[in-house]
Amino acid sequence: MVGAQQDSLTVPVSKLKEDLLEIARAGVESVSARRVIDRAVRDPRIADIITSRPLHVVAAGKAASAMAAAFASVPHLAIRKAIAIGTHEHASLPPGVEWIESSHPYPDARSEAAGNRALAIAQGVHSGEALVLLLSGGASALMAVPLPGVTLADKTATTRLMMLAGADIHALNTVRRHLSLIKGGRLAASCVGTTLTLAISDVVGDDLHAIGSGPGVPDGTTWSDAASALATYGGDAHADRVKALIKAGVDGAIADTPKIGDPSIARVTARVIGSRADAMEGARATAVERGYHAVVMPDAITGEAKMIAPAWLARARAMAAHLPRPACVISSGETTVRVTGSGTGGRNLEFALSLVHDMTNDRNAAVMSVGTDGIDGTSGVAGGVVDSTSLVRAARAGLQSPGHYLAANDSFAFFAPLDDVVRLGRTDTNVGDLQVLVIDEG
Repeated sequence: MVGAQQDSLTVPVSKLKEDLLEIARAGVESVSARRVIDRAVRDPRIADIITSRPLHVVAAGKAASAMAAAFASVPHLAIRKAIAIGTHEHASLPPGVEWIESSHPYPDARSEAAGNRALAIAQGVHSGEALVLLLSGGASALMAVPLPGVTLADKTATTRLMMLAGADIHALNTVRRHLSLIKGGRLAASCVGTTLTLAISDVVGDDLHAIGSGPGVPDGTTWSDAASALATYGGDAHADRVKALIKAGVDGAIADTPKIGDPSIARVTARVIGSRADAMEGARATAVERGYHAVVMPDAITGEAKMIAPAWLARARAMAAHLPRPACVISSGETTVRVTGSGTGGRNLEFALSLVHDMTNDRNAAVMSVGTDGIDGTSGVAGGVVDSTSLVRAARAGLQSPGHYLAANDSFAFFAPLDDVVRLGRTDTNVGDLQVLVIDEG
């Protein structure tokens, strides 16, 4: 976000926008790869594992390169091999870490090659050594190896069919785990040593089974669950090879994913080391430093962005009503967008855009919604900010009504001319979204 236009309309809220940007940056920084790795290795239980034996490291996800770089910089570690599988290489990645560029959001041949490399690393760990998995959002697509009998194209087509049929993330992950040699604890099971998973969570609820589809933790779902999910979402449209493989699993011809108590996965430890709670606390601390009376909304903000935002604002205002001024309300979660238009935008921009009319009378308030990964949908920015002057400035700029841009999923076209997009750049982390309301005195 560049400075707001300096006229009589925007001067009263310009400081609020500056504060919002600093609060958002602090939230993102609190879950940076460097910060979360530093906090994690200070945990005595984790420190005991990583300092007492040789290590083999597999980092996978959008933050893989940054997490691998941060982990490799920890002193006194005996790292034998290390790979990082991601979408972009971090500038500080040391030469000793093998970089593997892969595909996201859908896997391709690079994903399969990367997954096979990860399996080779895991299988090369001896009993007195440890496999360290550094996971972040996107790992499921970036590291993918199908079970014999199905192809990567089969897996991808299955996922797409299920998504089109309305499958939720639980159903999707249940099937993906059972079609994979890596997911659902199978990567950890291929390692005879100890497995330590350290994860940055982009999943509401911080479920380690859902982050990267759980390659380092036991799986609570079964072949029968996978068969039920497949039948519910897509039915007979799925490839015959996929249906045959899952039936073979149900019939007992193929071993299920490892469960709690399975000897093959008995030596595992897993921790979420960065989450939306950490981001909110970092944002709250900076808000307090800047003079705000700050409160955190504990419940995750989920649902369709343009539908949930007005209810969120009403709740945030109610919470702020009990605070001295200036006040700040912080929340997090991950909303969705139902795409019906061909515009440019994302869930955070739509969240902010749906509040333009409701914010018009709040002369001393502003709202920001941003993606902690710095990328909101197709927009190339992190999100947007809205205040009491947004609607008037839009009219001055010759823009159409907010509803027009919402209908076209073109929220970027509304905020960009007003200089009210938020640019954080690539953050090398992701714990979902942050929403912040600030209210000054007046």
